[in-house]
Amino acid sequence: MIQPEFPADEPERALRFWRGLLGASLDERTGGEGEGWQTHGDGPALGIHPRGRGPGDTWSLPYFEVNDLPGALESVAELGGTVIHPGESWAICKDSEGTPFGLAAQ
Repeated sequence: MIQPEFPADEPERALRFWRGLLGASLDERTGGEGEGWQTHGDGPALGIHPRGRGPGDTWSLPYFEVNDLPGALESVAELGGTVIHPGESWAICKDSEGTPFGLAAQ
């Protein structure tokens, strides 16, 4: 599954936009989901968070589910990418060309 993550200058405006466009229910995140809002259940997977200064906070950020997150993070480094924010259930990385993306444990 691929999940995009969208930073927002005005989160309420972004929530209104994505809820209206996709008919998606975006709820405040809990636990290890991080800051912002997240879809849960059926329908499109989508996350929104306040815009910040990190690599995933400037533009939209696709997430890819992986079976073995620690192994995938090792592969990122071995293949010339960079692990920016390692985590137990999700991580932010950059590919060999410097483009940010996220990995999430299945």
